[in-house]
Order: sequence, then structure tokens, then C-alpha cells
Amino acid sequence: NNLRLMVLGVPRKSIRIVDDDWRIADLLTELFRQDGHEVHAAANGALALDKLRQQTYEVIVCDIKMPVLDGPGFYREVARRFPALRRRFIFITGFASDPETKTFLQETGAPVVSKPFRLDELRRLLERVLRPA
Repeated sequence: NNLRLMVLGVPRKSIRIVDDDWRIADLLTELFRQDGHEVHAAANGALALDKLRQQTYEVIVCDIKMPVLDGPGFYREVARRFPALRRRFIFITGFASDPETKTFLQETGAPVVSKPFRLDELRRLLERVLRPA
């Protein structure tokens, strides 16, 4: 895998998936691992926040609606504790038209994909988030 990445010139990145739907978390984990990235999943924002104390990530792919600590709450905590990661979020949601969700997403300026999403769309957003500013 590392050899494949070196040949393609794509650097290996660390990605945190935060989604309470295990099917989506597993799908995204597998997708990004096939692309050669290091990927870890968490079922909610509280678990992911705890893991951020141990390891930082270059990209966080986060659902909006989750139990315990939802996407907006997780984002706000990350922005407060790890401000550099604010610009490393990609949100995925089935509620993009919900007024509260829409307002939150506009405030963050983070890229968002609506469920159901296409994998190539998510890959393009990942490249955009990783592109140097």
C-alpha cells in the first residue's frame, strides 16, 4: 500500500470518521484505506473527541445527527480545543435541508455531502480539504 502511494505520489493521510451508522463508517473506512490512508472510526463526537487527545487527524469526516455528541457539538469542541482542525472537516448528512443544519453548515463553511452520496464526490472533497491553502 505504501509503495502504491509512493508510485502515485499521493501522501498517506490520517482520517477520522465520525458516524453512528456503522454501515457508513465501515464503507468510508474501507474506501479510504483502499486509497492508502490511515483511518479510524468513532460512533459519536464524544468518542472521537476522546481519541483526538491521543492522536490528531488531517481530515475529519463527520455526520451531523448522532447520539451523545452530535456533529455540531463535536465541531465546536474541536474548534475550541484544536483550532487548526476547524478547516479539516467534511460533513455528511441526510438533513442538509433542515434549517438548523443548514445554518450550522453555512457558519462553518465546511464542505458537505448529502446522503446518499457518491464515493467519487467524497474523494474530491477529501482532496480539496487536503490541498494546501
